[in-house]
Amino acid sequence: MKKQSDFSSLPDYHIHTILCKHAKGKIADYRTAAKKNGITEICFSDHCPNPDGYDPDHRMEMKKFETYRDMVSRLQDGKPPTVLFGIEADYYEGCEVFLREWLAAQQFDFVLGSIHYIEDWGFDNPSQRHVWDSVDVKETWRKYFKLVGMLADSRLFDAVGHLDLPKKFGFRPSDTDLKGMARPALDRIAGADMGVELNTSGLRRPVGEIYPSPLIVSMAREREIPICFGSDAHAPDEIGAGFGLALNLAREAGYTQYFRIRGRTKELVALPETLSV
Repeated sequence: MKKQSDFSSLPDYHIHTILCKHAKGKIADYRTAAKKNGITEICFSDHCPNPDGYDPDHRMEMKKFETYRDMVSRLQDGKPPTVLFGIEADYYEGCEVFLREWLAAQQFDFVLGSIHYIEDWGFDNPSQRHVWDSVDVKETWRKYFKLVGMLADSRLFDAVGHLDLPKKFGFRPSDTDLKGMARPALDRIAGADMGVELNTSGLRRPVGEIYPSPLIVSMAREREIPICFGSDAHAPDEIGAGFGLALNLAREAGYTQYFRIRGRTKELVALPETLSV
């Protein structure tokens, strides 16, 4: 990774559009909100389409992908904020059949890997929250981190999104158990030269906490796993939300740098002391 000079703002690398069917606002409004908040770089990383019918209610249709590309391209006019072209692609067993060739062919700046399902259960979906009342929480997290390890081993992604997403509704293992389950997954993330996203959307969810937790961020720092920042915005007013807290979390864990990315190549950048907003 290259090293770059300091920036006074943090880029937002996790932004959705109306094409995912659960976001709102015009794509240009997200960029306007970023400029208003002093954010100099954003990346649209909407939910990846899948030809096999995976989770069709929460992602763009394959036939809408070129519309997505065109929407982003029209904002890449050289004016600030800089706009990057990315995707949030879910990992699930068998996804490699489609993703390996398709992702490589799209010329993305950033590919964020996420997990939203354990088998056929959308564990972070409010409509399926009741399932948590009848499952073994520790075993559920064990299955989740097994998938995270497989995600890393696939070498398809640049970073892991909202790494401890199963905590969304407050169901979580003990710190001792969490360490044991997260350790091998983080080792595999480090081995794949991937990053970890500090995702502030957890502050807007029942758990009221950034993804991932301070414990996991510290474990990532021990392994020198680089970090980036994402609001997971589904509306323009969520751009950059909570980034001051995310910066504090990174610094408290011992991070002094984060990464920016172009054409899927990361560059290390010094963390700002404070944000310019």
